[in-house]
Amino acid sequence: MKKTNLAVALLILGSSISFAQTTRKPMGQLINDEFKFAAEQYKILAKNIPEGKTPQSFEKGKSINYDIKWWCSGFYSGSLWYIYEQTKDQNIKKEAEAALKVIEPNQSYTGNHDLGFMMYCSFGNAYRLTGKAEYKAVIQRSAESLATRYRPVVKSIQSWNKSKMWECPVIIDNMMNLEMMNWASDNGGDKKYKEIAVTHANTTLKNHFRPDFSSFHVVDYNPQTGEVIKKATWQGAANCSAWARGQGWALYGYTMMYRFTKDENYLKQAKGIANFILNHPNLPADKIPFWDFDAQGIPFAKRDASAGALIASALLELSQYTSGSEKTTFKSAAETIIYSLSGSAYHAKLGENGGFLLMHSTGAYPLNSEIDVPLIYADYYYLEALARYKKWYL
Repeated sequence: MKKTNLAVALLILGSSISFAQTTRKPMGQLINDEFKFAAEQYKILAKNIPEGKTPQSFEKGKSINYDIKWWCSGFYSGSLWYIYEQTKDQNIKKEAEAALKVIEPNQSYTGNHDLGFMMYCSFGNAYRLTGKAEYKAVIQRSAESLATRYRPVVKSIQSWNKSKMWECPVIIDNMMNLEMMNWASDNGGDKKYKEIAVTHANTTLKNHFRPDFSSFHVVDYNPQTGEVIKKATWQGAANCSAWARGQGWALYGYTMMYRFTKDENYLKQAKGIANFILNHPNLPADKIPFWDFDAQGIPFAKRDASAGALIASALLELSQYTSGSEKTTFKSAAETIIYSLSGSAYHAKLGENGGFLLMHSTGAYPLNSEIDVPLIYADYYYLEALARYKKWYL
């Protein structure tokens, strides 16, 4: 019986990559085909969004849309801008502009740390492609709002508000919101934004990581002293585990921080995180992680396509700052992930999946939330990975 289970496990772990190797189309063709598909698929997705809401997922035949204060509200518009950039589809551009209007009030929101996700993924891409001054102004205002959550004693941006469970929690996801802070300072905004970003990144570097470069999800601080109260998880399998998407946030975050600062400590950290991910014995052959690297039931645990897409995008940027065998390793791993996500195991067919591109993501497994479903940010980082590959390697 044990031999049978092992054989099944090996088949599961190897099947996706074997399929990809035998059916691969040239990457340039794949990328162009994917953006054309995305344009048509997102026109279907757009029809499922109630006025004033933003799309999140699709489950049990129903579209799931949330209020604009939800942390994912910027990914839809951001995805549309990536699609428009590659296709020049004017209908996609109009939808992207309309989606910006929906979330524009978030620029003054101070209720959590997610302004970077909400406003830079959306308005950042919009400004990059259009140069409109009003978009830049929204980004600057959003950076000011996020700066209100900086806690000088803790030397970090507080993620969630105080509760019965947490005093001053900081989650690894928060590294992603630093991109907006860096950009705002570098593009005419107050220099304090970048100073906050660097200080936060240094505090996270000190307290969030284990010797093997894996990251805790949550570090809770004493807001009066700045001392660490506890290191824990919210979405991972256990306090001691390596939640897959969290490792992706960390990889992307420190790669991005190196881009803005050229601090070699950040590059060293990013390389360490990448090697932890890519050399982990529980990483499947198709390189789409299980929802947690230490999840119970591997190799039958749920996958997380969103973590795969995020890691691919981060690895492509990291490959720009490395050379030789390192560069080859990071680029090759990203290619494997892209081919895996574009294959039938993870990729929706036109008109299916509620209009989303990717299947089989996992939001918060311990909370029984968003398990084995499409997620808007999986699409966003997949599209970003495709765009980055085309920009840097084609």
